Amino acid sequence: MLQTALGLSMAGPMVIVGVEFLRGGQPVFGVGFLALGVLALFFPSWLGRRIGGPRTWIRRRLDRRGSDDEEDETDSQSLLSRFRRD
Repeated sequence: MLQTALGLSMAGPMVIVGVEFLRGGQPVFGVGFLALGVLALFFPSWLGRRIGGPRTWIRRRLDRRGSDDEEDETDSQSLLSRFRRD
């Protein structure tokens, strides 16, 4: 619900501007703003799926603290390889 509200709050003004451009006879800018509005509508949902939500963050934190044996292994990993987890 929060992701939908964020998407609508970002996309709403862009869609309104796009419709006004279309009504004013400037279809290139109108379609451009409508496309940006559609992208802004779905961006928060995509971002939430990509990085996970608070439950995912807590689960990752607990998994890291759960075993001390893996601490030495994660310290030896490069910073970039830590972010490549899927």
